[in-house]
Amino acid sequence: MKVVTNIFGSSLGKKYVMAISGAVLFLFLIGHLAGNLQIFLGPDVINRYGHLLQSNPELIWPARLFLLLMLVLHVWSAARLTIENRAARPMRYAQYTPLAASYASRTMMMSGLIVFTFIIYHLLHYTVRVKAINLTGQDFAGPEFQTPIKGLIGEHQHDVYRMMIVGFSNFWVSAFYILGMALLSLHLSHGISAMFQSLGWKNRVYGPFLDRAARVVAILIFLGYVSIPVAILLGYGKEAL
Repeated sequence: MKVVTNIFGSSLGKKYVMAISGAVLFLFLIGHLAGNLQIFLGPDVINRYGHLLQSNPELIWPARLFLLLMLVLHVWSAARLTIENRAARPMRYAQYTPLAASYASRTMMMSGLIVFTFIIYHLLHYTVRVKAINLTGQDFAGPEFQTPIKGLIGEHQHDVYRMMIVGFSNFWVSAFYILGMALLSLHLSHGISAMFQSLGWKNRVYGPFLDRAARVVAILIFLGYVSIPVAILLGYGKEAL
């Protein structure tokens, strides 16, 4: 109990919580991207992937709850550290001129909260499938988004392919998604490097390399995720509409 109190009660402990939870969420982000990009391999592949996840609730739900816990801990630790930093410096600078700090590092809290809001919307949109927010008038949880499983007579699976095509065919949904991914990538461009620093794995020798690598990885993640709505808006998968 004392160990938990020390971790969550000290600034150093909160930095570790933020770094470790951020690392877990980053790894999930990579895995989620690899899964989503299967849409370019056709409906059979992405639907089989979706069915694999949905047909194993004993695995997927503990994973979801664990990721939700990591997200809450990441937001909580970031908010607490921000409050503590401001409390330690009650007098604001008369004229603040950032020198080494990048724009991404100065807006981590703001971009993080906006990304958190985007994640909630994205979960309601494609995971919970709330009809009222998909802006298409179609029910993603309805029977029209079920497709037969090849080789299994009478068995059906969720048509993830068609759901993504229909969902991202709405310009405003895609625009919000692209904006959300842009802010997430901005957050990552500093957060990945800061994670190594919080864990004590960053020094002056390879620190600049980590900073550059973080920006490159953030850009690649952004391009990977937005390639899906952009391709759909340009006509990919229109036969599914």
